[in-house]
Amino acid sequence: MKLSEIVELLSAKVYTHPVDLDMNIEYGRASDLLSDVLRNPMENSVLLTGLVNVQVIRTAELMDIRAIVLVRDKEPLPEMIELANESNIALLSTEYMLYRSCGLLFGHGLLD
Repeated sequence: MKLSEIVELLSAKVYTHPVDLDMNIEYGRASDLLSDVLRNPMENSVLLTGLVNVQVIRTAELMDIRAIVLVRDKEPLPEMIELANESNIALLSTEYMLYRSCGLLFGHGLLD
């Protein structure tokens, strides 16, 4: 699935620039526990989370996560945007709840 499709499906706002909307995302994962994210590496993935702190970006760097979607209409901290830009990680936000966001992406072919 292209990142542009994720942006469209979730009516997401993009915070990082420039961002490659043509990047291919193969897997999706959702968690508010970073320890769970660290247990199961998945390259080329998007992380959906309600956590708003720089540790989310650091975890994404470590696990080769290419995009992060903040759910429940949360906005990233300025430090998160800066670090995501430096790390070439797309940072997005959606008003949808975590459950709905996951369902939309899974229903359109994103693997878990």
